[in-house]
Amino acid sequence: MEVLYGQHPVEEALRAGGRRLEYVLIAREKASVRHGTKSGTKPDPRTARILELCSAANIRVSTESKDQLTRIAGTDAHQGFVAAVRERKFLAIEDLIAQPARLSHRFFLALDGVEDPHNLGALLRSADGAGVDGVLLPDRRSAPITAVVAKTSAGASEHVPIARVTNLTRALEQLKKSNTWIIGLDERGTPDYTDFDFSTDCCLVLGAEGSGLHDLVKKTCDHLLRIPMLGSVSSLNVSVAGAVVMYEALRQRTQPKSIPAPPKPTKPRKGLGS
Repeated sequence: MEVLYGQHPVEEALRAGGRRLEYVLIAREKASVRHGTKSGTKPDPRTARILELCSAANIRVSTESKDQLTRIAGTDAHQGFVAAVRERKFLAIEDLIAQPARLSHRFFLALDGVEDPHNLGALLRSADGAGVDGVLLPDRRSAPITAVVAKTSAGASEHVPIARVTNLTRALEQLKKSNTWIIGLDERGTPDYTDFDFSTDCCLVLGAEGSGLHDLVKKTCDHLLRIPMLGSVSSLNVSVAGAVVMYEALRQRTQPKSIPAPPKPTKPRKGLGS
């Protein structure tokens, strides 16, 4: 069993329905908030939503003190919500390839050595928001999907399809065989990310914090893009850089290409009344 904590992770796990929750624990203060001068107590709206979802899924709910929730969650950042959930079952790369695109073209995200759980959680949150079709995580050199990741992603980790792969380079080669372009992000790459046409099936590959892409993964990429930097530092945090490129790809995949202006007439046209 795994422990989830926080209002958003628990609620999104219930909404996603991908994993069975064994039980949900709610702080007594959350489950019985007095409203105005009316007699009696009732849960606040957020708690009421979670209670409704638990009731619909026939999941047991108990109330506990905040201190007890802190002991179970191992942190006081639980916001009054803790759940016991079954371990996640990851997809295979073949599963991601077989899925239909959410938008006009498939867009995947591959993470080559992202080991900070906060960066991973932030990237999964952006991936969900930007309509990413699936995320590839290597078995080694990658942060596991923990309660910290779920909390940082605001529950988005429960919605994004994730494939665990033994060999990331081999998985990228499989994507290539399915007519998917492999696009790495590198500070020494060309062209700028805004100059690349994302209106095709592609996979964005992000490297590790600090060291970037591993050499073999970099060689596997069809293109290396860069984010131009005008300040004193040479690169962005990986979760910020990933969000920037994912949303540029989303913009290109959802907005029609601009129609070129018609050519100017070679001869002056006569106006009205001429």
